[in-house]
Amino acid sequence: MSDSPAPLADPHLLFDTADGRRDLVILGSTGSIGTQAIDLVLRNPDRFRVTALSAAGGRVALLAEQAHLLRVSTVAVADKGAVPALREALRERYGAGESLPEILAGPDAAATLAASDCHTVLNGITGSIGLAPTLAALKAGRTLALANKESLIVGGPLVKELAAPGQIIPVDSEHAALFQALAAGKRADVRKLVVTASGGPFRGRTREELADVTREQALTHPTWAMGPVITINSATLVNKGLEVIEAHLLYDIPFDRIEVVVHPQSYVHSMVEFTDGSTLAQATPPDMGGPIAIGLGWPERVPDAAPAFDWSTASTWEFFPLDTEAFPSVGLARHVGTLGSTAPAVFNAANEECVDAFLAGQLPFNGIMDTVTAVVSEHGTPAPGTPLSLADVLEAEAWARARARELSAKATAEARA
Repeated sequence: MSDSPAPLADPHLLFDTADGRRDLVILGSTGSIGTQAIDLVLRNPDRFRVTALSAAGGRVALLAEQAHLLRVSTVAVADKGAVPALREALRERYGAGESLPEILAGPDAAATLAASDCHTVLNGITGSIGLAPTLAALKAGRTLALANKESLIVGGPLVKELAAPGQIIPVDSEHAALFQALAAGKRADVRKLVVTASGGPFRGRTREELADVTREQALTHPTWAMGPVITINSATLVNKGLEVIEAHLLYDIPFDRIEVVVHPQSYVHSMVEFTDGSTLAQATPPDMGGPIAIGLGWPERVPDAAPAFDWSTASTWEFFPLDTEAFPSVGLARHVGTLGSTAPAVFNAANEECVDAFLAGQLPFNGIMDTVTAVVSEHGTPAPGTPLSLADVLEAEAWARARARELSAKATAEARA
């Protein structure tokens, strides 16, 4: 391990922090991560200042409210059609004589903000559309608080080529946990990364028992409140598969030394096993405030960013092995991660399409992974050493999405026949 390249996320390798308040750009501000990050900023005005916000464009009233509360200079929306409604919402929120923020719009707007003048960019966008802003932030030399795991999954080699050691600070609860635990030892002394999984709402069910799972059941997570796509990914454990790939890329640990263990309480967010037999676990009650605070504030900690345990109350923490037959997603993720090149992008894009099909009632629950597996298989094995470009990623994603839709439609037609 000592001859391996420096990891992308390393708590021992950090950019210098700015004096006084840290200037932030928040991408995906109206989503779950974005709204929680803004809450943290508003509670810590002496530490953080937000200069710009971006969102998809579907919640312009909330975006305008955020812009006014934070007094940002720029707001951006991916949907150009949302600009008139956003401008009107801003006028309603701002008082007479107050200057409105600059408005950027279009698919490149978030990437433009990611490269703007700031200390840290929080990428809280959902989906692989977060890749371009990730690359823009890294190229501009910004510290990247990364909640958009998909951009690292689909563009791994591109991200690794641009990122300086320690430039990325992960915001996923699991990777923020690994990040903190790794700070306790030398990288050469790490034996294994242990990524915990809640098991989702269907822990303990067999594949046969998952056949008739409904949309409503899959959207009911036992411990976390998340958006619909991430919640379904948690139910299929695709989210955990993506996290295994992300851990490999962030910390440069081989796949055979990254283990997944089911922990229903979601108290231990991940663990690092060292060569002397010691295992360090990072634990908090299920809450994203802590990981967000690590991403925005590291190497300093933000007081009361998240709730702490009440150690005067008895509790039980359980750990179980992963059922790979009922939940084959983690094994498939390891496979595409090992293949590299465009294979992870195909896996992620096909899954996003299949999740949409399931939520629309066009695909059964087990059909999500069955279809993703078929698309990955058809994609084939990239030639070793094949260079990767952004155009390659986009082309592979487009093919995977189209093929996943075709297979989903075929499955729907066969089920109705």
